[in-house]
Amino acid sequence: MNKNWKPETMISHFAEDRQKYEGAVVPPIFQNTLFTFENWEAIDAAFDDRINTAIYSRGKNPGVDIVEKKLAQFAGGEKARLFASGMAAITAAVMHCISAGDHIIAIKNIYGPANNLISVYLKKKMGVETTFVSGNDVEEFRNAIKPNTKLIYLESPSSAIFSIQDIKSICILAKSRDIKTIIDNTWASPVFQKPLEMGVDLEIHSCSKYIGGHSDVVAGLIVGSAKEIDSIIVNEFELLGGKIAPIEAWLLMRSLRTLPLRMKAHQENAIKVAEFLETHAKVAVVNYPGLQSFPQHQLAKKQMSGYSGLMSFKLKTSDLLQIKTFFNSLQIFKIGVSWGGHESLIYAPAISYLKELSPEQFDRLGISLGDMRISVGLENADDLIEDLSLALNTIK
Repeated sequence: MNKNWKPETMISHFAEDRQKYEGAVVPPIFQNTLFTFENWEAIDAAFDDRINTAIYSRGKNPGVDIVEKKLAQFAGGEKARLFASGMAAITAAVMHCISAGDHIIAIKNIYGPANNLISVYLKKKMGVETTFVSGNDVEEFRNAIKPNTKLIYLESPSSAIFSIQDIKSICILAKSRDIKTIIDNTWASPVFQKPLEMGVDLEIHSCSKYIGGHSDVVAGLIVGSAKEIDSIIVNEFELLGGKIAPIEAWLLMRSLRTLPLRMKAHQENAIKVAEFLETHAKVAVVNYPGLQSFPQHQLAKKQMSGYSGLMSFKLKTSDLLQIKTFFNSLQIFKIGVSWGGHESLIYAPAISYLKELSPEQFDRLGISLGDMRISVGLENADDLIEDLSLALNTIK
C-alpha cells in the first residue's frame, strides 16, 4: 500500500484482499457466530493467539477486522476496536484506564451519558472522583491533578458549546505525570483531526455520526496503540461484551468510502449556515469553530484541518413559547437527537440534559432553553438558510 495515497484512496483499498474473496470489489459479510477448525492442534493454537484469530465473533470477525484496520490506519493509530455503540466504546476506554478510588479530570461539556458514567456511576460503584474543568487553559488541568489522578478525559470540540482544548499541551502534561488521556473525536472525525498524532492515548468515536454518516448504524470505536487496544480486547471488550454486529461493520465500510467527500460537503454547507446565523438579528451567538468570530478559532485552525457540520446558537429570547414556535416551524431541519447523517437536524440540548443530569450538573454546562444545536446535512445550503430564516422570523 502506497503511504502517499490520499485518504479517499486509502480508505477504499486498505486491508482488503480481494483475490481472497474471488475478486469481490466489496468484501463479504461474515454473518456467523463461530469458526471451525480441522483438529485439536489447530484450535489449541488459535487460543494461544485469540486476539488475532477468528474463533468466535464476540472476539475477531474477518469482516469487522477489515474495517478496524481501515479505521486505525486513517486515524493514525496502530490498532482499532469497534463496539456496539459509542457509549460501549467510552465505557470500555474509561474502565481500561482507571481502578477503584482513582481520580479523573474531565471537561465539563462532555456528552451527557459520558458525564453520568464518570461522575455518578463510577463514583457510586468504584469510589472514583471526578474534577470538571472548562478546558480552556492547560493550567486548569495542572491545578486539578491529584496523587490518584489516572485519567484526563477530553472532548474537542466539546458538546453543546464546542469549546476547544489545547490537545498537545494537555498530553505533554499528562505524560509527565503518568496520566492516561482519552479524547472523544466524533465532532471532527479522523478526516479533520488527528489526536493520536498530538499525543492522546486513546481516541473514541461514535460511529453513528460522521463515520457511519447515513443514520443507519449505531456503533463505537476506540483507536490507539496495539498494546492498549489488545489489553482492552481481552478485558473490557470481551468481559463487557459490547461487540459490533458483522452487518453494521460492513455498513461502516460502505460509509468510509465516501467519508472525506461527505465531510467536505458538510463543512461547505455549515460555513454558509453559520455565517448567516451570526448576522441574524434574532440570534445572540453562534458556536462554530469554523467562524472567524469564534473565540478559539486560531487554536481550532492549529489542531484541525477542517470543520464538520455540527454547531449551536443561542436565540435572543427566553420565552419558551417563542422558542417552541421557532423549533416547530422548521421544515427541512428535522427534530432528532443524533447528528452526522446526510439529513439536517435540530435539537435543543436542554431537553435531554435536564433529564439526564442533576440541576447542578446542568448549570455547569452554561446552556439554556434558547440554545439550539443543529447538524447541517447535505441538502442545498440556500434551502437550509431559507428554512432557518422563515423559522427565525416567527420570533417577535
